[in-house]
Amino acid sequence: MKLGKAKSSKDDHKRGDEPAILEMEDLDKKAMRLAGMLEPDTISLASVTAVTTNVSNKRSKPDIKMEPSSGRPVDYQISITVIEARQLIGLNMDPVVCVEVGDDKKYTSMKESTNCPYYNEYFVFDFHVPPDVMFDKIIKLSVIHSKNLLRSGTLVGTFKMDVGTVYSQPEHQFYHKWAILSDPDDITAGCKGYVKCDIAVVGKGDNIKTPHKANETDEDDIEGNLLLPEGIPAERQWARFYVKIHRAEGLPKMNTSIMANVKKAFIGENRDLVDPYVQVQFSGQKGKTSVQKSSYEPIWNEQVIFTELFPPLCKRIKVQIRDSDKVNDVAIGTHFIDLRKISNDGDKGFLPTLGPAWVNMYGSTRQYTLMDEHQDLNDGLGEGVSFRARLLISVAVEILDTTSPEIICSTDVQVEPVSNISESATGKMEEFFLFGSFLEATMIDRKIGDKPISFEITIGNYGNHIDGVSKSSSVKKKKKEGENQEEENELIQNSSEDEADEDADLTSVSSTPPMKPFITDRNYFHLPYFEKKPCVYIKSWWQDQRRRLYNSNMMDKIADKLEEGLNDVQEVIKTEKAFPERRLRGVLEELSIGCSRYVTLANKDVNLAGRTKLDRERLKSCMREMDSMGQQAKQIRTQVKKNTVKEKLKLAQNFLQRIRFLADEPQHSIPDVFIWMMSNNKRIAYARIPSKDILYSVVDEETGKDCGKVKAVFLKLPGKKGFGPAGWTVQAKLELYLWLGLNKSRKDFLHGLPNGFEEIRATKMGHGLPPVTLVYDMKQVFQLRAHMYQARSLFAADSSGLSDPFARVFFSSQSQVTEVLNETLCPTWDQLLVFDDVELFGEATELRDDPPIIVVEFYDQDTVGKAEFIGRTFAKPTIKMRDEPYGPPRFPPQLEYYQIYRGNSIAGELLAAFELLQVGQGGRADLPPLEGPTDSERGPILPVPLGIRPVLSRYRIEVLFWGLRDLKRINLAQVDRPRVDIECAGRGVQSALIQNYKKNPNFSTLVKWFEVDLPENELLHPPLNIRVVDCRAFGRYILVGSHAVSTLRHYIYSPPDKSCNNWATAGDVSVSLEAEPPIRKMDTVVKLDAMSDAVVKVDMNEDESDKEKKKKKKKKKGGVEEEEETDERVLDWWSKYFASIETLKENLRSQEAAQAEAEEREDLEIAAEAADIRPDDLHLKGSKMKERFKEKKSSKQKRSQAADGSEKRPPKARVDELVVYNRELESEYGNFEDWLHTFNLYRGKAGDDDEHALDDDRIVGRFKGSLCMYKVPLSQEITREAGYDPNMGMFQSIPHNDPIHVLVRVYVVRATDLHPADINGKADPYVVIKLGKSEVKDKENYISKQLNPVFGKSFDIEATFPMESMLTVSVYDWDLVGTDDLIGETKIDLENRFYSKFRATCGIASNYSMHGYNIWRDPMKPSQILAKLCKEGKIDGPHYGPGGKVKVANRIFTGPTEIEDENGLKKQTEEHLALSVLNHWEEIPRVGCKLVPEHVETRPLLNLDKPGIEQGRLEMWVDMFPMDMPAPGPAIDISPRKPKSFELRVIIWNTDDVILEDDAFLTGEKMSDIYVRGWLKGQQEDKQDTDVHYHSLTGEGNFNWRFVFPFDYLVAEEKIVISKKESMFSWDETEYKIPPRLTMQVWDADHFSADDFLGAIELDLNRFPRGAKTAKQCNLDMIRNEQELPTISIFKQKRVKGWWPFVARDENDEMELTGKVEAELHLVTAEEAEKSPVGLGRNEPDPLEKPNRPDTSLMWFLGPLKSLRYFIWHNYRWLILKALGLILLLLMLGLFLYSIPGYLVKKILGA
Repeated sequence: MKLGKAKSSKDDHKRGDEPAILEMEDLDKKAMRLAGMLEPDTISLASVTAVTTNVSNKRSKPDIKMEPSSGRPVDYQISITVIEARQLIGLNMDPVVCVEVGDDKKYTSMKESTNCPYYNEYFVFDFHVPPDVMFDKIIKLSVIHSKNLLRSGTLVGTFKMDVGTVYSQPEHQFYHKWAILSDPDDITAGCKGYVKCDIAVVGKGDNIKTPHKANETDEDDIEGNLLLPEGIPAERQWARFYVKIHRAEGLPKMNTSIMANVKKAFIGENRDLVDPYVQVQFSGQKGKTSVQKSSYEPIWNEQVIFTELFPPLCKRIKVQIRDSDKVNDVAIGTHFIDLRKISNDGDKGFLPTLGPAWVNMYGSTRQYTLMDEHQDLNDGLGEGVSFRARLLISVAVEILDTTSPEIICSTDVQVEPVSNISESATGKMEEFFLFGSFLEATMIDRKIGDKPISFEITIGNYGNHIDGVSKSSSVKKKKKEGENQEEENELIQNSSEDEADEDADLTSVSSTPPMKPFITDRNYFHLPYFEKKPCVYIKSWWQDQRRRLYNSNMMDKIADKLEEGLNDVQEVIKTEKAFPERRLRGVLEELSIGCSRYVTLANKDVNLAGRTKLDRERLKSCMREMDSMGQQAKQIRTQVKKNTVKEKLKLAQNFLQRIRFLADEPQHSIPDVFIWMMSNNKRIAYARIPSKDILYSVVDEETGKDCGKVKAVFLKLPGKKGFGPAGWTVQAKLELYLWLGLNKSRKDFLHGLPNGFEEIRATKMGHGLPPVTLVYDMKQVFQLRAHMYQARSLFAADSSGLSDPFARVFFSSQSQVTEVLNETLCPTWDQLLVFDDVELFGEATELRDDPPIIVVEFYDQDTVGKAEFIGRTFAKPTIKMRDEPYGPPRFPPQLEYYQIYRGNSIAGELLAAFELLQVGQGGRADLPPLEGPTDSERGPILPVPLGIRPVLSRYRIEVLFWGLRDLKRINLAQVDRPRVDIECAGRGVQSALIQNYKKNPNFSTLVKWFEVDLPENELLHPPLNIRVVDCRAFGRYILVGSHAVSTLRHYIYSPPDKSCNNWATAGDVSVSLEAEPPIRKMDTVVKLDAMSDAVVKVDMNEDESDKEKKKKKKKKKGGVEEEEETDERVLDWWSKYFASIETLKENLRSQEAAQAEAEEREDLEIAAEAADIRPDDLHLKGSKMKERFKEKKSSKQKRSQAADGSEKRPPKARVDELVVYNRELESEYGNFEDWLHTFNLYRGKAGDDDEHALDDDRIVGRFKGSLCMYKVPLSQEITREAGYDPNMGMFQSIPHNDPIHVLVRVYVVRATDLHPADINGKADPYVVIKLGKSEVKDKENYISKQLNPVFGKSFDIEATFPMESMLTVSVYDWDLVGTDDLIGETKIDLENRFYSKFRATCGIASNYSMHGYNIWRDPMKPSQILAKLCKEGKIDGPHYGPGGKVKVANRIFTGPTEIEDENGLKKQTEEHLALSVLNHWEEIPRVGCKLVPEHVETRPLLNLDKPGIEQGRLEMWVDMFPMDMPAPGPAIDISPRKPKSFELRVIIWNTDDVILEDDAFLTGEKMSDIYVRGWLKGQQEDKQDTDVHYHSLTGEGNFNWRFVFPFDYLVAEEKIVISKKESMFSWDETEYKIPPRLTMQVWDADHFSADDFLGAIELDLNRFPRGAKTAKQCNLDMIRNEQELPTISIFKQKRVKGWWPFVARDENDEMELTGKVEAELHLVTAEEAEKSPVGLGRNEPDPLEKPNRPDTSLMWFLGPLKSLRYFIWHNYRWLILKALGLILLLLMLGLFLYSIPGYLVKKILGA
């Protein structure tokens, strides 16, 4: 049976707008019937769906969320690391990078004479602004060349991107990406270089994780790692963005009228009070139009032109009308154009285009005040509360051809005039008619006062009486109130003859008559709109662009249905009901039908004329998108299975976002409708309704969702007043009917009103006039029963951290209140509220399908003052008409959950049921009877009747009381004798009193229990409250804090199933473990059940023979044995650490690859299935798809090859590894709450400062304990078990909580990405460790100016649990003067770790060894640990058997049994065996779990001043040793490796083919005076030069000159370590780590002018191309194809000689060869250098011989022959040699021919 066809198809035709939600009750009953049992107590979650489901057509959904979310400032932090720059264009420059965000600028330091500077500098910008402002800010990176104090330097190139682009990246960041620089002053220039940087944008509540660092070589591939979002081409082109500003109309006054009247008195002219101009902002540049003096309808006809790369990385263009003023210019209105919405980057996409179209601007109310409190609204922050103006604009983009000669090179903004556009270009003017009827006005806030109240409706400036457009005096006489001159004329032109007579007198009635409000209750009034309902109507004239709105409406409706359906599916999953997959299939089915319907409807207006280019393109792309979405939905539908529901739900949610994005129309037409509540002629509160929502169309799908329907509208306060608590109180609730359409099609405008009314018109004569009032003569009387059962997880409104909640229920104009329950967040009122004589107007049948909504508000009762608002929810009652029976399936109604909202955040849930019963002729006697009050104590309160309240059964709840921690002071007094009270459903238990909290905060009695009646249905379980009180003298109790456990389901005890395998003892299973890198064991756990037989052997160490083999292999391969064979002595803890990090990276990479592969598979599946839809295009499609996938694959393969490079390397030496977790250890192990849970205690009001209010400030302490609940009675088996302690209940085998002394050993390895604390953008970090009262400061060992310090330290602290259990590790910044600043800290709860069964006291290593770098750290050997675990877990074992076997429970493990001690002697041992069991402890039945391995954890450092934003990360681990056990050995030495000292000796032998710069003095011959300069990167000041080879005529130079560069080098990290003072004012030296790169340059020496730079080469000493054997073979390819060529490392080769090319860049930015150098690199260690020293240049010791330089310094006339010889030989030597060779060959040949005949004759004759 197909679920969900709840209605017959006949019905469907009547209701055109059938919602996507089935009546939940019917569905539930059906699902149950299918399941074959009708449980009385099932519950459906009604939270949102209950209200928002509408059954008939007369009502539309209310909006549940009240508070505007935009416009409120939030904290943001932007962190930018500038790592290095490469390939900067320019000769011998001194580059500085300037980082600019918005208006803040920061600079890096200057690097001298280099084109590839290395900075590694970190900048942070903090902002507190609304999100819209933040995301529009521009991040700009520019490289400036030779900037100093006096001169600003020259700009090399810039890169721009807006913050929003970064924020929309995964993890809100770009990591290690290259930004392409371009020159803003010369757009023909191309790329000016690259800057490598990290950019991250962190909002409040985001935690940013740094991705794992891939190896350096991947990142050197610049093209593959560009700083661009996915899908943007690397080669971006320049484009012109034209924003045309035509004219504006309907501007407000922007000046006081007094001035105008003075002027008028003197000059006699009346002028408009505004001087507007338009300002356009885009990608950090601004352009302005001219100012039009004194004009409400200015005409500019100007265009603002921006030149920017396309596609731009800035999303929005900001267009703002401003009023020019002598003092300061003010914004009149702002509009943002989102480029993503006016363009499409698909293969059938289009460039950004817009209009010409009118855009509407909204902002503050229109009356002019000097200090406008809502000025922000005019700047585009927050939701505008009134129409301000509309502006006619258009946007176009033209891609530039930068090769054309007449192009303007600069990117400055230009403004130029454009021609006027015709009136008709934006559409034909049509007369629109807006009708509204107020059916009910209730919940009017009593703060307003009881002056008469009226409501005004406006659309644009029409209907606005108070502050519309001021009219000129001559027109006023002719005109009626509220209309504009143009309109009057148009009215006369437009109306045809027959219309004219009936419409001539149609005044707009835009506001209701004022009425005095009536009192509803303490908080609210209502207006007496009983049978008489006031109406308003407005005529207005707009360009007819309805099609745009229709298009949006069609998509919005599809999206609404989809959203409803998805909410439904989520509820089904959340409440764990049956068959969520069926519901999801139904939703997808509906979506695909909706999409195809959309395509057919949209198809008919594809060729409508008179539309803008954007309209046409948008329609096409919407149709394409919707079509493909429909196909995908169809196809995903087939893949929805029980196990894939969640992922397919995600896909469906992506569809929803896509449709919502498409539906947002960038070109406006009709402005939005505003409803204002007026009192005393002041505007009080408003609601804004998009005009598309109430727009009428003949086609049902195109009609707005609220058109011709009754909608519950909540009015709110304007602007900032609406933020926070003031904005949460409802200002008024209206039941409002609205209709907007063309005046021509006005006949149906009353069609959707509830039936049963008469119209009353304003005048006697007109028959065609709309009514001013509707009078209802049909009236139904109802009784509403509100069954208020309970609420939970309410908002804490009192300073005690609790609330005294009561609920107030509103229905129509009545309200009732439940009783107040004191001090609880989870009140169970169990109360029935009865509303008698509720009068509703209209036909009975209509009301049955669609009753008005019920509003329930929750308040906190305060002893003094007004009750405080907690939250609000909406509900719809189930209705019984008088002729229907009261019985199943609909009655009695079920309790449902409703979400309670407070502003935009969720503030709890209400469990209730509502029924509305019609009172018939017999009066109330006919209604189902009510039971009287049952509970004498509660007085006249009615309880919820039996059929509705849940069925209860008896439960026992056991509570484990462990202790209290970190209790804060209460009212300045310390907590001394605390007690914990546990309460659930009115029953509870108290803990023992802690006599002295300071001495011992643990409880003396561990377990207590109580019994309570709870509902059978787990979802209805009430929350359990934990409250801590402090017992003071004289019997006073003070509440310390409380915690509500909202779901008890986690604590329900289920007895173990005896039949299951884990208990079976038959058959032993042996688990075996292959020797493989230990890290892999973490991932692949052998899952075996107890019955199966499998033998596996643990083989930890490779045997010697293997090693021998490896050695042999290596020898064969390289011929020479490489020196890389790891030597045990060389290995230290760091080798282990780096090896582990490599493994971590590899794992991450393989995960990524697997993910990509899975995605690819799915894509292929989807493609294949999509292709199945139309078999005829199958071949075509298939082949295309294949091609596309081939492309994808090839790119992926390239990537994976890069990643696989590691496999081709020689096999890694086996180093024992540990596990590096890239997050906190506790997050890997469920916070170590395996049996001891931590409950935070809250006190004080919950914060509202943000949607995710930070509760951390409210935490006053923590309660440690646990809960266990089960139905009574429990089966006997458990209690009969051996060793069962009845006092401990379910908490058997729990350690005792007496104080215990522990040695805590904290190892701090290193910190990464610290937040800079000093002005120079660095920090001087040191570590501080606090535990209880003891604090260890490592201040003297601070690390100077380092953001990635390696601490490598261990600290020992003795502590006593439970008093000192919270370890704080902080990193501080050392300052010479003043106090040291905290950079960040991390807190670790040691107690939970200590007692956890995961054994987190000391991580278990993968191998056992007694000495060396991998020495066993724990004082207990593996065998002792294993014996202890077996004893505690009451399991059999361990039994060690022969042949390296051990048996634990029914598992057998195998492993090696020998061990070497320090002297290399082998001994028998069981430790390896025991360790192999420990490493696989999770496979032991019943008690098994993963034990914590030897590890390093990475903890984020946080700082209270910057919540949610990581200030860096700390790598560390903690070992704990109880003091009553044997003492542990000394701590492992993890002190940082000392860099090794090396000396690099570079001999420059010769140069060749160096380009010739100078002209010889007399002959004009080209020549150069060559010398070579060299230095190691980062040590520019130690550069060394050769002597000069003068007058080289051929570019050959002979030097025989030696450079010597001593340096310190970290082999493991491949970095040179440099310590130097940053400046003369620096206090101490700063340590830098930079890659080892040797730079060599060739220069031309000049006597008088500066030397000329000719070329350079930079060699990365770890990976550089092998030098060519001869100068001839040396060419540019050695640099160009660096990636492909084999590279060598000087650290392995030690000595290299060869030729390398010098390169420079020519004007066109091409690399050219400018010379060649023959050099010899020789690397020696410092010790070797001392033994065999060498001299610099050609000096002693070990001098080099003088170069043999040709004597070309002689002039022609001195030694013509010499020079001639030199030239001829030098230039033509190859030719001469070749000629000689040829002559020799010819001679040989001649001789051969000459002598062969004689020889032959001899041979033949045998002479």
